[in-house]
Amino acid sequence: MSDVIKVIRERSSTRGYTNEPLTESELDALIQAGLQAPTAANKQEIHFTVLKGDNPILAELEEEKNRLRDITAPAHNFYYEAPTVVILSADAGYRWSTLDAGIAVENMALAAEGLGLGNLIIGCIYDAVRGEKKEYFSKALKIPENYQYEIAIAFGHKAVTKQPHTYEADRQVTYL
Repeated sequence: MSDVIKVIRERSSTRGYTNEPLTESELDALIQAGLQAPTAANKQEIHFTVLKGDNPILAELEEEKNRLRDITAPAHNFYYEAPTVVILSADAGYRWSTLDAGIAVENMALAAEGLGLGNLIIGCIYDAVRGEKKEYFSKALKIPENYQYEIAIAFGHKAVTKQPHTYEADRQVTYL
């Protein structure tokens, strides 16, 4: 089995991290994986905002997410205390931006697994970042003008492990 297929099979969402920060080379490899993702018409419109897990804007995003969902005291914040969070934004007027961001975040998730790092792809802050405080969060996250949040991903060293998800190929795949 190729190393790529092995990484795909072993990757799972990490919901617990150590306090150890990513090294510069680890972070660089993850960002490069995102930048190397293909984009429609090679537009390369994805923007990456890198935050340390203790950045105060993440706490504000958590608070707004919880307010919108009427959640009072979750056990963890939305990124499970990971030491690094990357927000992916893209051209709001480009038809394929959401798809392109998804491809980039998957590249980053697989690169993290290949490096032995945990990762969690995050969509749950969508309403908070795109809601009534969109302008505030866009400015705080330095999202480029005419861009909008698409997806996020957390990275860190695994404190917990989890088995990859199962699937039902007979139900989920049709061959014609």
